[in-house]
Amino acid sequence: MKVNVHAVNFNVDRKLVDFIQERFDKLEKYYDKVVVADVYLKVESTSEKENKIVEAKIHVPGDDFIVKKQCKSFEEAVDLSGEALERLLLKRKEKIRTHI
Repeated sequence: MKVNVHAVNFNVDRKLVDFIQERFDKLEKYYDKVVVADVYLKVESTSEKENKIVEAKIHVPGDDFIVKKQCKSFEEAVDLSGEALERLLLKRKEKIRTHI
């Protein structure tokens, strides 16, 4: 699966890009028709510690899923996004099975 990482207003570290690619590759285990994933990384300028925002959009034939998580670190937000997307993909897979 192709994963596009977009860092808004900052440069992203190579290790973080690799981590995101690895995490999103695991989604294919749950639903193998995922075409592409777009991951947007943003840093909110507030005094709060939880200012890292990850917005993930995955494209599957006939649908798009969008998840937005805000955490203390990008890694934590990517993990939470991945878990939420896993649940969405499993739900979609079940829905497709019942229609066949």
